Amino acid sequence: MLLLTSCQFEFEIPVPTPFILMLRPRSGYQQWVTQEEYKLSVTVPVFEFTDSYGNLCQRLIAPAGPFSISTASEVRTTEFVDLAPGAPFVEVQNLPDAVLAYLLPSRYCESDRFNQMAAEITAGCSLGWDQVAAIEGWLRTTIRYQPEGSDVPVSAVEVNQRQTGVCRDLAHLGIALSRALSIPARMVVGYRYDLKPMDLHAWFEAFVGGRWYTFDAMQSDVKGGYVAIGFGRDAADVAIYNQFGPPVFPIHQSVRVIRRD
Repeated sequence: MLLLTSCQFEFEIPVPTPFILMLRPRSGYQQWVTQEEYKLSVTVPVFEFTDSYGNLCQRLIAPAGPFSISTASEVRTTEFVDLAPGAPFVEVQNLPDAVLAYLLPSRYCESDRFNQMAAEITAGCSLGWDQVAAIEGWLRTTIRYQPEGSDVPVSAVEVNQRQTGVCRDLAHLGIALSRALSIPARMVVGYRYDLKPMDLHAWFEAFVGGRWYTFDAMQSDVKGGYVAIGFGRDAADVAIYNQFGPPVFPIHQSVRVIRRD
């Protein structure tokens, strides 16, 4: 399917403020960017780099006063999420080097705290894809979605204690449980077509059967329409924007995803 994605952030900047942005999707094996637009309300120097996870990032200093960022992309993406029941567990010694970092505990995914719990959730499952599918199903039926949750990311341990969370929180817990089984898992942020309410979205991917597969406890269907912007170990790696200095929050934010075909 062909999707038009767009987002806009409006700020009131008190003093010149450095930003690192992550707002450009990249083409990959499940999506192809056919057109892009990136606008700033004030002309400032922008420097782009690729971070250690392959994400396209932009650095700039926003001047004091009104400042807005708007992006739009036309992306061809998959109609349905790939399913692979029975896809095997990949032994650690056979994993690609680039995947190894996604086995380790990270700031918001304390996988070393979930070994017993992960084993209980996946008891009787074939090793690999079926284990992660069991985790996804457990998250969907156990952790209650609470859209009015905190804007501050919480860790997998806290999500499990609260038994509530937003999409980012469910992804953190899913990642921690998967890694506890020695299955590499990473966080993804981006867009999803027909998401309700519409906003930027977070889900996770697990590496089984020699490739990454999408898992999203917030959705009960297998429809695609995902557009990834950033990949990382957890929310600390995939912030849409980081700013440094006095705290700055958007005074307005909008996200749209429209199907074009």
